[in-house]
Amino acid sequence: MAILTKAPRGTQDVLPSQSHKWQYLEKKFMEVAGLYGFREIRVPTFEHTELFNRSVGDTTDVVQKEMYTFEDKGGRSITLRPEGTAGTLRCAIEHGLLGDALPVKVAYCLSAFRYEKPQAGRLREFHQFGVEMLGSSAPASDAEVISMVRHLFDELGVEASLEINSIGCPTCRAKFQQALHDHFAARREELCDTCKDRLERNPMRLLDCKSPICQEIGKGAPVMLDFLCDECTAHFDEVKALLDAMGIAYKVNPTIVRGLDYYTKTVFEFVTDKIGSQATVCGGGRYDGLVQQLGGPALPGIGFGMGIERLLMTMEACGCSFPEEKECVCYIGAMGPAAGAKAAQLVAEMRKEGFWAECDTMGRSVKAQMKYANKLGAKFSMILGDSELEQGKANLKKMDDGTVSEISLKNAEEMLSVIYAAKLSDVAESLSL
Repeated sequence: MAILTKAPRGTQDVLPSQSHKWQYLEKKFMEVAGLYGFREIRVPTFEHTELFNRSVGDTTDVVQKEMYTFEDKGGRSITLRPEGTAGTLRCAIEHGLLGDALPVKVAYCLSAFRYEKPQAGRLREFHQFGVEMLGSSAPASDAEVISMVRHLFDELGVEASLEINSIGCPTCRAKFQQALHDHFAARREELCDTCKDRLERNPMRLLDCKSPICQEIGKGAPVMLDFLCDECTAHFDEVKALLDAMGIAYKVNPTIVRGLDYYTKTVFEFVTDKIGSQATVCGGGRYDGLVQQLGGPALPGIGFGMGIERLLMTMEACGCSFPEEKECVCYIGAMGPAAGAKAAQLVAEMRKEGFWAECDTMGRSVKAQMKYANKLGAKFSMILGDSELEQGKANLKKMDDGTVSEISLKNAEEMLSVIYAAKLSDVAESLSL
C-alpha cells in the first residue's frame, strides 16, 4: 500500500514554526473587530448547495467552475463553503439574530474552498477573515466597515491602497446592464465561451473575466457611475464624504464590480503592489437584497473578506513585524528515576506559572538531553542527580552567557525568581539600545 506523504494540490500545511504568525493575526483581527462591536460567529464548513447558488449567483465563476459540490449519503447536494457571507447570513436567519438590536455585527475566521488554479496567495483551501454588518442602509455603515479594515492594516503595518466604486441598485443597474450588453454584443464572436453565456444572463460578469481578449474588449465599456440613480449617487457621495472626514485616503475605481452577484451600491478593495502585480488583499461591499433573498427579513447588509494567506504574504513583503515564537525557558535534565521525578515536579510548577519548560521524556543520556536543550533554544538549563537531590540544591545555568545560580530544589520558587530577574534585565538592556 502506497504511503501518502504529499498534501493535495492547492492545499498548504501550517508548520509549528509558522503558526505563531497565524495566531497573532487571528488575535489582532478579533481585537480590532471587537473595538467596532463585532462579535465572533462560527458556521459549518459545508452547506446545502442551493444556498450558494442563490447567494453567490449562478453566473459567477465561483458557482460555474469553482465550487466543491458532492452528494451526501442521504442524496442531498452539499457544497464546501467558497466564501463566508452566505453561511453567516443563513445562521443569522435560522437563529433569529436579526430580531436583536440592529445593526447585528459579526466577525469570523474560517477556511473556504474553491477549485481554481493554485498560485502564490491563491489556494484551493484558503482561510479568510470577514465581518458582516446587518440592518443599516446608511452610508455610515459602509464607512465604518471600511475604516475597520484601514485600522487593522495600520495596526499590522500593511501597505495597501483603498479603491471604491458604486455598482448601484437593481433599478439603475438595469440600464447599465443594457448598455454593457450592447457594447459587448458588437464583438460577441470574439468573447470566450463563458462570456458568451454571461452576455445574455448577466453582462456585468464580463467585466470580471480574466481572458485577455475579453478584458481588451471591455476597455471603453460603459461605466456604472454614469448610470447611478439619484439615491445611489447621494449614497456614494456621503460614503466618500465620511471617508474624507475620517482621513481615509481612497481612489474611485469604476471598474470594480467584485466577483459575486449579491453586491449593490458600495464595493471596495484594498490593493497592494508588494506581492508582484497589483493584488487585492481585502474586498467587500454592500448587499442590500441578500438577506431577503435567502428567506430572511428585508434587511440591508455590508461586509468584507480578506484571505489570510495573501495577507501574510503582503505583511512579509512590507517587512511587517511579528511577535517572536514562544521560547523554551528552562530544560531540566535528570540522571536516574528519582531525579527524573523531581525534574517533572519542577517543570509542572513552571508550566502552571505560564512558562514553557521541558524535561526528558525519551530516556536519553545527560549529554543527549543537553544537546536537545540546545536545539530547543532553552534559555536556562539544570541537571539533577543523586548529589543534587541529597543537598536539595542545584545549579541553574543561563545558556547564553554561562552564568550559574545555585537554587533550592524545594520548589520552583527560587528558579522562577532567577528567571524573572534575567528577563527583566534583558528587557532593560533592549530599552537602552
